[in-house]
Amino acid sequence: MSDTAPVFDINSQTAVLATGARVLRTEGEALLLFAGSLDENFVRAVELIHACTGRVILSGMGKSGHIARKIAATLASTGTPSFFVHPAEASHGDLGMITPDDICIVLSNSGETSELSDILGHTRRFGIPLIGVASRPGSTLLTTADVPLLLPNAPEACAIGMAPTTSTTMTLALGDALAVAVMEKKGFQPTDFKVFHPGGKLGAQLLTVSALMHKGDDLPLIGEGAPMSEALLVMTAKSFGVVGVCNGGALTGIITDGDLRRHMDGLMTKRAADVMHRGPRTIAAGHLAVEALGVMNDRKITCLFVVDETKTPVGLIHIHDCLRAGVA
Repeated sequence: MSDTAPVFDINSQTAVLATGARVLRTEGEALLLFAGSLDENFVRAVELIHACTGRVILSGMGKSGHIARKIAATLASTGTPSFFVHPAEASHGDLGMITPDDICIVLSNSGETSELSDILGHTRRFGIPLIGVASRPGSTLLTTADVPLLLPNAPEACAIGMAPTTSTTMTLALGDALAVAVMEKKGFQPTDFKVFHPGGKLGAQLLTVSALMHKGDDLPLIGEGAPMSEALLVMTAKSFGVVGVCNGGALTGIITDGDLRRHMDGLMTKRAADVMHRGPRTIAAGHLAVEALGVMNDRKITCLFVVDETKTPVGLIHIHDCLRAGVA
């Protein structure tokens, strides 16, 4: 097995790059054409999905089926219950998964895919709203659908003009457009998004400070009049390298290892108020942990006290908490 990479002829490389660029331009131009052709049927489709009290059922055969699965996943992850039903399985019992409370979005580039006939018949029999997506205006799918969404006449990107390329890209983008429009109509927020994305990097990015902060007896807190001997004991016991200083319950200052070094001369004769840094940077519990991490990185500090509206400390978040949770 050779350890060297294959050497390509420069003319061959140029041809490959030209092909790649041509495909991207062809599909990009089709998307721009599609964006300019959206009409009232797109609005009707968004309103139908938004008003659905059941689930949005996606179906399609072949490449359209793969696109349908992705659209169903996007809708589900953005707050619209949705799943994919395979047309062949639908004909063998899975039609029972589609109820009158649902709506169906059926994809077929030609609009004449025979395997979809049972799903189309089921929607008509039980009065289930049907959104059809196809590229032929007089096709069976679009004439049957309650809301027909017509793909614009754009060439496929492959050299023979037959492999589903441009058409599948447009259908995929249409699904994204529907999902985002429904999201905005619902007022979907990052906190809602986190409910459906609790794991992985995305879930970590949506964690709030309250989910990571230390609280209760773990907080290193003393009063302004406390002797520095007490401050040192609390700092050591709590192991955050910092102690918060309070007056009447509100956080008024903070003592760090750096403050100790700056006040070494006669340190043990001083009170917390003599050594503390006043007006420390804090954060609210409802903020995202990634915001807290940004503040800590910007200020070159390792922790932040979490306070409520009265400036009372309710928690402490350490940079290590963010790193362990995968926020960084």
